[in-house]
Amino acid sequence: MAEEGQGTSPFGLGVYPKAHILNRFIAKFVDFILVAAADRLVPPVGWLAGLGYVLIADGLSGGQSVGKRLIGLQTVIPRTREVAGFKESIVRNVPLALAYLLFPLPYIGWLLAMAITGLEALLIIGNEQGIRLGDEIAHTQVLGAGQLDVRD
Repeated sequence: MAEEGQGTSPFGLGVYPKAHILNRFIAKFVDFILVAAADRLVPPVGWLAGLGYVLIADGLSGGQSVGKRLIGLQTVIPRTREVAGFKESIVRNVPLALAYLLFPLPYIGWLLAMAITGLEALLIIGNEQGIRLGDEIAHTQVLGAGQLDVRD
């Protein structure tokens, strides 16, 4: 990919245009449906399977969760120009996993889970590269598939 017109962030990472916000939310909704289905189909093991999926989803084939694969997005590490693996997926999804863990607690858990997911959503919308808290921690970014030439 030609790098003209691209600057760098203070962290030395390449600056890439953010993935379309609606596509990110649709992909996350698809992943949420998978997590909810696992929870309902095989309780109580399904709840743990859902938590596992929340954590490792972005480390699946090509840095794509099932939702991202359907929508055409991928999670990458801009600094190294590689797709995200399981390590980056787990690190970037800790805030969402925390919300998942808190949600079963009535009232206070619901409020805290909504606050966490709301903050993550606002960061996606408001950040120039669509980087949320989990992305900052893991040094990742979500791009449209093919938007970044990654190493094999």
